[in-house]
Amino acid sequence: MIEEVQNSDIVKERALLVGVYGPETIRVQAREYLDELELLTDTAGGITIDKVLQNRTNPDPNYYIGKGKLNEIKRMVGNKNIETIIFDDDLTPTQIRNVEQNTNAKVLDRSGLILDIFASRAKTAAAKTQVELAQLQYLLPRLTRFWTHLSRQKGGIGTKGPGETQIETDRRLIGKRISTLKDKLEKLDKQRVTQRKRRRKMTRISLVGYTNAGKSTLMNALTQTELLAENRLFATLDSTVRRHEINNKEVLLSDTVGFIRKLPHNLIESFKSTLDEVRESDILMHVIDASSFMINDYIDVVRNTLEELGIENKKTLMVFNKVDKVNTEDLRGLKADYPDAVFVSAFRGIGLSRLEEKLAELIEEDHVQKNMQIPLSKYKAVAYIHEVANIEEEKYVGNKVDLTFSIDQRDLITLNNLLEDIDSTSPVA
Repeated sequence: MIEEVQNSDIVKERALLVGVYGPETIRVQAREYLDELELLTDTAGGITIDKVLQNRTNPDPNYYIGKGKLNEIKRMVGNKNIETIIFDDDLTPTQIRNVEQNTNAKVLDRSGLILDIFASRAKTAAAKTQVELAQLQYLLPRLTRFWTHLSRQKGGIGTKGPGETQIETDRRLIGKRISTLKDKLEKLDKQRVTQRKRRRKMTRISLVGYTNAGKSTLMNALTQTELLAENRLFATLDSTVRRHEINNKEVLLSDTVGFIRKLPHNLIESFKSTLDEVRESDILMHVIDASSFMINDYIDVVRNTLEELGIENKKTLMVFNKVDKVNTEDLRGLKADYPDAVFVSAFRGIGLSRLEEKLAELIEEDHVQKNMQIPLSKYKAVAYIHEVANIEEEKYVGNKVDLTFSIDQRDLITLNNLLEDIDSTSPVA
């Protein structure tokens, strides 16, 4: 039985969670998934009163669950004053409508719940725009259902964002708004590209991982800053960038939105511009909750999401966080399974020195030391070195500039193209 915790100041929406498992999912996994759904519900401002699981080979096309289980849920709704039923999978508009009509409770699917959380946590203009776009794309095929649902003027989970303020919206207006939001995101993305160009000469490291793995806590521990870090899913939506020094070299660390299984496709699409920070990074730090029972599943989710974003081949360092919560035997097994990984506790400051040493090694792998005397007439090449390289010494000798610098091998190819027509007798190394 789920115990209810009352707060005198906040009346939480009472929710029943429903999951279905079958040939590809065992019952233990399904329970873990519902535990995650409970965290999502809490993040959205609800309280889980009970959970229901059903074993089915295929979901019922009318109710997702079977008719018998639906009647059981109907009784629970009445007996336990359930206000909202939340399914751990996406439902069709027909399934949502049918369950609502039979139970007289509000029904949400997983994507609707996640979108609701994003709507409540979006703070910047970019995040708000991206969330609204994803919500409208989710709303469009469910328009009829939302009209009847929202006409009740109920608030609570699943009603934040454009739905509750645009009850009379039709498909034409939604389509027009989607087009407007896409244009706005394109402009915001151009601004981000300009900002990233200014930071091009520094190595960029992005923290990625399953939501609630402790990325923000790790970012705070490394950079001595105070980003929002709490034990809730999706504490971070916007990419946050901080300067940090590793082995006497300045780098940029970015904290990004956490990934989660069954992340709505529309949300991934709309957040691609935010995740460009990840796409253009030199190194990824894949942060993993070492204390989780679902480590392998969560690793797969992150890898699959990176693949969907087209950035699966980035140089990646696996960082197992929260090792202070893992017993010695399990930790020894993880180290044997992932010998190249780093094991830390961001909260307790364990293993951070080793993490920085490993990052320094990865940074140096792709950099070469160069000394060049370049004619001042080759101003484009000189400007490019200033843009992308770490300059250690610079002095002018006659009509040439003598530069000693460290440069990424990929950038060196571009530099050599800029210098290719220099006379072979020129002292360019």
